[in-house]
Amino acid sequence: MNKITAAITAVGGYVPDYVLSNKELEKLVDTTDEWIITRTGITERRILKGEGKGTSELCVPVALEICRKRGITPADLDLIIVATVTPDMVFPATANIVADKIGAKNAFGFDIAAACSGFLYALDTGARFIESGRYKKVMVIGADKMSSIIDYTDRTTCIIFGDGGAGVLLEPNEEGYGLIDSVLKSDGHGREYLHMKAGGSAKPASIETVTNREHYVYQEGKMVFKYAVANMADAAAEIMERNKLTSDDIAWLVPHQANKRIIDATAHRMGLPEEKVMMNIQRYGNTTAGTLPLCLWDYEKQLKKGDNLVLAAFGGGFTWGATYLKWAYDTK
Repeated sequence: MNKITAAITAVGGYVPDYVLSNKELEKLVDTTDEWIITRTGITERRILKGEGKGTSELCVPVALEICRKRGITPADLDLIIVATVTPDMVFPATANIVADKIGAKNAFGFDIAAACSGFLYALDTGARFIESGRYKKVMVIGADKMSSIIDYTDRTTCIIFGDGGAGVLLEPNEEGYGLIDSVLKSDGHGREYLHMKAGGSAKPASIETVTNREHYVYQEGKMVFKYAVANMADAAAEIMERNKLTSDDIAWLVPHQANKRIIDATAHRMGLPEEKVMMNIQRYGNTTAGTLPLCLWDYEKQLKKGDNLVLAAFGGGFTWGATYLKWAYDTK
């Protein structure tokens, strides 16, 4: 019997309609369109508007698109994993809310919180369920409503983040396609430089924490940039070395969309030209767990069966890693 691997068989994505441009941000904080583009590569980002709309609102259209493309119903799903740091509620898991909203009555679900590396962690986790032989259809979604935890008076963070999500369906494959290898790492010391100060069990919400604006993303940009450039590139290089891949072997780098300079540094380390690098940061900004699958969604029609892809990410906490997968289908 051939080894079972977890192959991506469908991709779905969703971004909200509202576009927050750099020009609009110029009216909110002391910044300029030119400064934002030069430092980050971002020109606009999407924002989910509306009372009571959480991350599940981003996930539902993703899940339905995946089912439609694959020709299945939500009832066919065995498991839903949602990578997010902006869940609808502390509990239940957003994955369970999504399952209820789409009618995935036969699926169990859970969330993974690994910040911008969340989709990588979730993808690898979902693959293990497929490889076990017990599960046939696992949906992995990365989505974040970052606007819910961003301080729009803080110019260091509000220019970077946006809302959006995307995901994939994983199914068993015995032809060698799918997820081949992953390098996943973390270092909790990094929480000092990128975190949310309050809202957890160590510092629950109070009048004081709300008054002090401690329920927003806090980031020391220079330190995060330094660690991100080194670790994201190192992980990508390690996955290439472990699997004896050269730059010629790789069809696409799928990098986390946090900063164009970080993306460029990773591609340079891998020896890849710009035309082999997926990039949509200019339109969506950093959607945290949503960036990697949104790249796959945007570039799906350019992917060919057998293409070697390297996914790489770096996130708060710190978390980082890289995944090597072989694309399993041609888009019709």
